[in-house]
Amino acid sequence: MLVRDDLEQLLEDDGDMADLYLSRKLVAGVSSPLSGQVAPYWSPDTSSIHSKLLSKPSRICGITHEETDVEELEMLLEANFVQIESTMNKLTTLREYIDDTEDYINIQLDNHRNQLIQVVILAGIASASVFLSIITYARHKGLVGS
Repeated sequence: MLVRDDLEQLLEDDGDMADLYLSRKLVAGVSSPLSGQVAPYWSPDTSSIHSKLLSKPSRICGITHEETDVEELEMLLEANFVQIESTMNKLTTLREYIDDTEDYINIQLDNHRNQLIQVVILAGIASASVFLSIITYARHKGLVGS
């Protein structure tokens, strides 16, 4: 839920969206606090990136870089948002299915427990009946008491 809420918030704020467009920052040479730490591990050919970014058809039209960048980023984030929403729905459905399965298993276990209790009670009644029958027979034959 937290990621989905953050994506919704980003999609609503064009300023934050413009700040997230990292390719423009790379071409412009703007550095973030982390860029000094990341630069030794990743150093792309900025001239090729710059030429790729400028060769886009939308750059030739009258649309500003920032508007196009924000629109591209918004499309990407919206696609991710839809994917996250779909995944959340599937996980919610799966969780409900698991809960229903647990309930079903608990009902089955309760049923088997009740059957075992019935067997124990019947065995106890049968044992008591046999015991009373033996005592009655023994008394009748004079083997026990008077």
